[in-house]
Amino acid sequence: MKTFYVTTPIYYANSLPHMGHLYTTVVADFLTRYRRQRGFETYFLTGTDEHGTNIERASARAGRTPKEHVDYIVGELKKMFAAFGLDGGGGGGGGYDIFMRTTEPFHYEGAAEFWRRAAAGRTPKGRENIYKGFYEGWFCAPCATFKTEAEMLPAPEEGGLPLCPIHERPLDKVSEESYFFRLSDYDEALLALYESRPDFIRPEARRNEVVSLVRGGLEDVSISRLKSSVGWAIPVPGDENHTVYIWFDALINYITALGWGSERRRAEAGEDLFARFWPGVHLLGKDILRQHAVLWPAMLMAAGVEQPAGVVAHGLWLDQTGRKGSKTLGNALELPTLLKHFRVDAVRYFLLREMSFGQDCKVDYEVILDRSNSDLASGLGNLVSRTLTMIHKYFGGVLPADEIPEPKRLLAKRAGVDSDAQELSSSLELMRDQFVRSVEDYAFHRALEAAWGMIARVDKFISDAKPWELARGEEQRETLGAVLYRPAETLRWLAALLYPVMPESAAAVWRQLGLEGDPASVDPAGLKWGGLRAGDRVGKVAPLFPRIDKAKTMSEIEKEIAQRREAAAGGDAPTSSTEHAATGENSGAHATQAAVPGSPTADVKPEPPQKGATEAQPAPAAAAQGQPAAPEGVATYINIEDFVKVELKVGEVLTAERVPKSDKLLRFTVDVGEPEPRQILAGIAEHYEPEKLVGRKLVIVSNLKPRKLRGFESQGMVLAASVGEAGRPVLATFAEDVPNGARLK
Repeated sequence: MKTFYVTTPIYYANSLPHMGHLYTTVVADFLTRYRRQRGFETYFLTGTDEHGTNIERASARAGRTPKEHVDYIVGELKKMFAAFGLDGGGGGGGGYDIFMRTTEPFHYEGAAEFWRRAAAGRTPKGRENIYKGFYEGWFCAPCATFKTEAEMLPAPEEGGLPLCPIHERPLDKVSEESYFFRLSDYDEALLALYESRPDFIRPEARRNEVVSLVRGGLEDVSISRLKSSVGWAIPVPGDENHTVYIWFDALINYITALGWGSERRRAEAGEDLFARFWPGVHLLGKDILRQHAVLWPAMLMAAGVEQPAGVVAHGLWLDQTGRKGSKTLGNALELPTLLKHFRVDAVRYFLLREMSFGQDCKVDYEVILDRSNSDLASGLGNLVSRTLTMIHKYFGGVLPADEIPEPKRLLAKRAGVDSDAQELSSSLELMRDQFVRSVEDYAFHRALEAAWGMIARVDKFISDAKPWELARGEEQRETLGAVLYRPAETLRWLAALLYPVMPESAAAVWRQLGLEGDPASVDPAGLKWGGLRAGDRVGKVAPLFPRIDKAKTMSEIEKEIAQRREAAAGGDAPTSSTEHAATGENSGAHATQAAVPGSPTADVKPEPPQKGATEAQPAPAAAAQGQPAAPEGVATYINIEDFVKVELKVGEVLTAERVPKSDKLLRFTVDVGEPEPRQILAGIAEHYEPEKLVGRKLVIVSNLKPRKLRGFESQGMVLAASVGEAGRPVLATFAEDVPNGARLK
């Protein structure tokens, strides 16, 4: 029997389930169900990557041991998978076959064997695959990767640490003895692999990226850490002072899960799954393509293991402004919200229909709601309901015949109905072939476009034929029967084709058609016209996708989002800057509250050190009020009552751009934990590139009176230090992760 092995990445066990976990796992589940329909024996792997510095740190923050921490994350992931029908618990031919964990004893056994085989071998250029050296570089624990100079953000302050561009957190300086994998010797072998197997990396755009990367030259990779630095990891065979680098460990899971290198695993499985199912297809996000398409194939060459069947990279889910969905940004779709307001099959359909596989895709709750109402409620659901309701109404729930007898064909023609279903059946065959071809090409959106094109066509056929008028006279009864049989038969095809996309709904359509068995057992490529038998009874009609009240549902979702943001901000209710009275105008300009010609502060030329929000202004009345004189270097004392009037909050830059016709102004949208982001202008364009500020967390004066600058309303101020004689602004930021909207006190 033909076999199919598919893997998701094993998700890093440092965060709770999110949209990225769901999407890749839904795609893997879809492909598993589809291949089983096609007669393949399948094996589906997902799981968790459970080692490394970031796990140690996360568990320490949570007051758990590393094992307790990863057990908790695994439990949450499994709950999510079960809720979305991805665990195989509901039967029906879907769900993962193994939830792989890198803390499994059999994985330790297999990873050690892989290291030994790689260490014993030679590179294509005749040198040792693994050697000991000394490594010095910058490491991001959340990414679990080392960063080159080009991949780092500069330190936010002089003498500080550079930042990871993804997580905006300081990098760790690593300087220690390390084992290295001689990746640099595999460039030609990898290029030969890509050349001989053009579909090894998909889609083509990602393949081109990888080929360009390898042609530019590869560097050797550090594959160990000192145990004293990273203890929560697999020991290096033969060297108790070192542990295996997380990526070298994690990638091996795809074969140790099948029993490679582990007698223990083969005994557990009762067979050699590796011999049966390898090679497999790896599904992953484009952000980890380099490890899967460059490092992993080279590792397999080093250990003498067959290459995978393919590496398939999808795009990322973005919000409507083009930012990657993130819990930190507060712009990610929350899985509990999806489960609460949408049917699981509606979410699955949306994920597979909306994203052009391989490209990024914008998403929000409203887009899912609109798809659910238009495509599912008004599209597929309506076609099922109107077809079967009329069969019940006009034929007592008994399927009519498709054939129109010869004497009745002229009457059918006068009603605008073809005497046979040849044209429709040919169109269905064309759609079937396009659907199958698109799935094989990972173009799931095109497959579903083809199916919904057929739904629209058949829906129009019913409307044009007007069965309610044909039912008025007995002479058109045969025509009426044919008009209702044809959409019913179309629904049989659609149930089989759509089963991997929406398994519960497809099975419901199957039952409502009165069919025995399950669409899971029907090979979509083998569908032929005429599977429904005249005279059989259809089932009871039930709504598949009730229409969602958009206004009500969006109002509920927005309320939930606001509550989450309020909770993340520590319980303080979001407040608009316009709801507060200003504490007074500044007499001096501050670089982060831009001054432009014509504004109240435009012509003020402050002398260094620059004065503004970061430096108190002298208060001439202070002495008269009997306050003590301030020491040298302090402009004046203020009372605590004065200080608490200034509301400081954490704000994350969502977008940043230059203001037209201004050399100094940048315009931001900033998330300060309120229902809507704020627009803030700052005069720092001469010192900061706008694109490098996106994602940075800054200190915001949130109750400053709004003011217009160059036609734009600035709804607050960002704080910065004033450095040097020229008063160069240096933005105030945070060394630790803090939630948007948190108050500074």
